[in-house]
Amino acid sequence: MEMMYEKIQVLAEKYRNLTAENLSRLIKLKSVSMQEEAVQRELKKQMEECGFDEVRFDGLGNVIGRIGNGPRILAFDGHMDTVDVGNIDNWEFDPFCGTIENGFVLGRGTVDQKGGPAAFVTAGKILQELGLAKDLTLYFVGSVMEEDCDGLCWKYIVEEEGIRPDVVISTEPTNLNIYRGHRGRMEIHVSFRGVSCHGSAPERGKNAVYAASHVALEIEKLNERLKHDDFLGKGTVTISEFVSGSPSLCAVADFARLHLDRRLTWGETKESAIAEIEELIKGMDAKVSVLNYQEKAWTGLDYGMEKYYPTWKLEPDHPAVTTGVEAFNQIFSKQPKVDKWTFSTNGVTITGMFGIPVIGFGPGNEVLAHAPNEKVPVDDLVAASAFYAAYAYNMSENK
Repeated sequence: MEMMYEKIQVLAEKYRNLTAENLSRLIKLKSVSMQEEAVQRELKKQMEECGFDEVRFDGLGNVIGRIGNGPRILAFDGHMDTVDVGNIDNWEFDPFCGTIENGFVLGRGTVDQKGGPAAFVTAGKILQELGLAKDLTLYFVGSVMEEDCDGLCWKYIVEEEGIRPDVVISTEPTNLNIYRGHRGRMEIHVSFRGVSCHGSAPERGKNAVYAASHVALEIEKLNERLKHDDFLGKGTVTISEFVSGSPSLCAVADFARLHLDRRLTWGETKESAIAEIEELIKGMDAKVSVLNYQEKAWTGLDYGMEKYYPTWKLEPDHPAVTTGVEAFNQIFSKQPKVDKWTFSTNGVTITGMFGIPVIGFGPGNEVLAHAPNEKVPVDDLVAASAFYAAYAYNMSENK
């Protein structure tokens, strides 16, 4: 076994330039959510050039590459959409340059998160070359629309494509650590109805802004008493938008709405989070609602889901985690840090909704996600491609 891990390392290093250059080509293609077609076609081409057994688009526009046809299924996931660049004046280089220099690949999406897919394409090439995929089916998924609605892509893959892996490796950035969970989240509206009247005699009406303001202060207090989990940390709630309406600026507001960003720790659910807010609006002309997402993919397909993204975590001794720890130890000759993400990933549906085990391992530091001057070390790309191949090998050996 040790010799095979060494062969994996040698090939990962041999294909260093291929991995970096493939990523560079992906970076040069801007791909915000719902506009991923060009980058998806490039990723499909790269998988085909590396000799994958099958590469196709699904109805939502995810690229799905396959190697092998064994009874056990391992999938690698990396979303190909990115956020936009923000204020261009904050960038020291062209966000879509894809330049390779001083040991880094530069540009929007290098960390979040085209670096992961570039590395898993190389891992597929390594696995093919060494003949290590004979008793596994390996799927390599370049997913879409994650930045707009995390988990939507895998809801489609599981429910519409019927693909249900035994394990999924998310290639979101982990700074080459192994991650085993993160908090969930949901988007909530709290809407208030008032009665308008002329602003010169406000006592004749009922001001929805005052009701919303009262509840806003209670939500601030609620945040302080939410549940805590030793691994995932504390649940949180914050108001990210406050809007109101009235017949005119000389009238009492008859409508107000709070938009809540609710982060859910272990043991918190959609039902418990809604109940907490409903308790705060008792006796008011107000209602709580969870938002829905519905958009058109680059393929033209309309698809959506409720904006509830469940909390998930795996225990440290879960086989998906221990397989990763062993592969890491064999490749890097040290123990990995096993941790969690701060942000949300496609794991919300893969594990949170469908119960399919996910671990995270990805190149790049998550602090650069959505930030200007995003760049990823080429060394990280090489390490990730070796780890992905080693995980597949380890999984096939531990039957």
